[in-house]
Amino acid sequence: MPTITETLRAAAALGVDRLDAQMLLLHALGRDTGNRAWLLSHDGDTPDEAVQAAFQALLGRRKDGEPVAYLLGEKEFFGLSLQVDARVLVPRPDTETLVNWALELLPEGNAARVLDLGTGSGAIALAVASRRRCAQVDAVDASTDALDVAQANAAALGLPVRFFFGNWFSGTPDGAGYDLVLSNPPYIADGDSHLPALRHEPLQALTSGADGLDDLRAIVAGAPGRMLPGGWLLLEHGWDQAGAVRDLLAAAGLEEVQSRTDLGGIERCSGGRLPLHR
Repeated sequence: MPTITETLRAAAALGVDRLDAQMLLLHALGRDTGNRAWLLSHDGDTPDEAVQAAFQALLGRRKDGEPVAYLLGEKEFFGLSLQVDARVLVPRPDTETLVNWALELLPEGNAARVLDLGTGSGAIALAVASRRRCAQVDAVDASTDALDVAQANAAALGLPVRFFFGNWFSGTPDGAGYDLVLSNPPYIADGDSHLPALRHEPLQALTSGADGLDDLRAIVAGAPGRMLPGGWLLLEHGWDQAGAVRDLLAAAGLEEVQSRTDLGGIERCSGGRLPLHR
């Protein structure tokens, strides 16, 4: 039987990223997928046939483009371990830009009302709720499968986020107004050349019309009627959509319209504030 070192060397020869291979091997071994130090200290060990078979199956799925997070069944986001599978998008590190901006706008101890539209795995809503315990966080999704994942994550983390089924604002409680509305909606154009690489993730959570802005338009149009005076709307969008989204926000009457950059220096989020007096 090959040793751990030989097993990982064979995975590299197949073109699998070293970090991915290490996490998948740890998963097959039933160990913490973040404990790469264990692999280094046991590099001469020989995993048994069952482990080797499980690892090879995982490698095959990874070679086919399936996200590592789906293979492991979990993904860390903002320090939280979230259950993820093919029912939801894999949370991306760049989305933490949206969460950080939200936390800047939510003082500690403030009982603000927060809404996450298109919550998916619940990543944004749960990250905000974990850091602002006094806030009432609601989350909406039009997929019952996604809501099942999000609710399971909330239960596992012990966070009291309220989940609702519906398409954008149609899922919110009647008459509810919010101090902060957040969303990472679909924003990829139909037929975009990057879509084949994302084929394992739910298409309805990725694409939004010919220019990728259909859902962003719908959210911006509906937001002023569901926000409290002085409330903020923050949106994640594509790398080349900041200008268009700022224009939408300004046209909807929002003030202090601005954008924030992600870890790569790209304008990834844009937002604006509803006037105190309308």
